[in-house]
Amino acid sequence: MENNLRHKYEYRAKVFKAMGHPTRLFILDELGKQERCVHELTEMVGADVSTVSKHLSLLKESGLVEYDKRGTQIFYSLAAPCVLNFFDCLEALLHNQMHKQLAWMNG
Repeated sequence: MENNLRHKYEYRAKVFKAMGHPTRLFILDELGKQERCVHELTEMVGADVSTVSKHLSLLKESGLVEYDKRGTQIFYSLAAPCVLNFFDCLEALLHNQMHKQLAWMNG
């Protein structure tokens, strides 16, 4: 595989790895609705600030999330809203798989 192609797939893997945790998926969904500060996300997730900050850091490094510092607070937003379309695609896939399994069970 040539270098340019390898870099392309490595970046894709990095993005998928960043999305590979239920908390980060939740954060992406919430940021798709509106921007949020760390404290809001901490309350919503039910984890401590350092844990949520680590999740946000991974999402920032992958390019999925961006931030805006306002005074002492940092507000996060979704940098790639198209990721929500991917989630819709996954939901359709899961729905389809569930129907196939039910049809198989009902035979």
